[in-house]
Amino acid sequence: MTHTSVSLLFLLCLLCPCLAYNVVSFGARGDGWTDSTSAFLRAWSAACRSTSQPNVYVPRGTYLVRTLNLYGPCQRRMEFRIDGTLVAPANYNAIGNSEFWIMFYKVSGLSVYGGTINAKGHGYWSCRKGGKSCPQGARSIQFMWCNNVLLKGLTSLHSQRVHVGIGYSSNVRVEKVKITAPSGSPNTDGIHVQNSRGITIYGSIIQTGDDCISIGPGSMNMWIEQIGCGPGHGISIGSLGSSNNEAGVANITVTNSVFTKTQNGVRIKSWARPSGGYARNLMFTNLIMRNVGYPILIDQNYCPHNNCPRQNSGVKVSQVTYKNVKGTSSTQQAIKFDCSYSNPCTGIRLQDIKLTHNDRFRRPAVSYCRNARGRRGGTVIPRSCF
Repeated sequence: MTHTSVSLLFLLCLLCPCLAYNVVSFGARGDGWTDSTSAFLRAWSAACRSTSQPNVYVPRGTYLVRTLNLYGPCQRRMEFRIDGTLVAPANYNAIGNSEFWIMFYKVSGLSVYGGTINAKGHGYWSCRKGGKSCPQGARSIQFMWCNNVLLKGLTSLHSQRVHVGIGYSSNVRVEKVKITAPSGSPNTDGIHVQNSRGITIYGSIIQTGDDCISIGPGSMNMWIEQIGCGPGHGISIGSLGSSNNEAGVANITVTNSVFTKTQNGVRIKSWARPSGGYARNLMFTNLIMRNVGYPILIDQNYCPHNNCPRQNSGVKVSQVTYKNVKGTSSTQQAIKFDCSYSNPCTGIRLQDIKLTHNDRFRRPAVSYCRNARGRRGGTVIPRSCF
């Protein structure tokens, strides 16, 4: 370990009376090609058993790691601090046959700081695009059954499938992360949340090939603010309606964010099939759209691969507010509400909307409504269709 790393670690422990578990001390090598998986697991296991305040520390360097399953519960609050870079093996099967690359499981009271993780997803994406027999692909970092979590300052590069996943967890704050994958990378959601409550995502840049943030069934009480999204598919609630007995989505706020050249802006999507699910009490406010495909979209006939159920969506969408949304649309339908015949969207509110069509033929932006009911306030451009 370098003199700089030693000094930094000493400073960290002065600021926090913690017991440091340096992965290098457990055999990790930051040379970029030595398999350090076992060393990381040993460091985590020792720290998790510690009755003193533990700190798992990854100093500068590049550490090759395969699947890391980091289990709790632990004796004390855990801190996982990365100053270096974690890289996956070049062969995508090494992590692609696991659902997760780095997983924290049943860890309550966890802080993950800084560093870079690079899943090297290019080979996996090529497999997918080539129509070959491919593994399921791994999420880069996943929090499962975790409570009271802070993820701050992480950079995630080239995830095979999802960069950051949050499932069955509560009170999770994701702050100042940077997520990067090419616009053509398939199914590489930036942050995916499902069956979780009390989630805050703040001050982050997300550039990826699928949804910047996707919000799945069972997500409640989320606050999303100061997000730079694009390229990608926007911020999506759904897809919903995959099953009859599906948990709903409620109390979601997206605010003070910018969307640049995304396929959609803020989207609610559900399959056209029976379901007991719902999406309600949703607020989208103070948003800027820059050449976005569908800035405001509810799509209850979601069908991405032409294998469509062609029924009526049972998902009930209600109490949705769009306020102070401005910018340009790359499609003429800047506002599109395509709702269920059997379960119309209700309680939609549009207030202070100004969306223009970024079109060289100067065709005006329009609104489209089907089975949607609501009201408008202030100036709404394009003119509301209800």
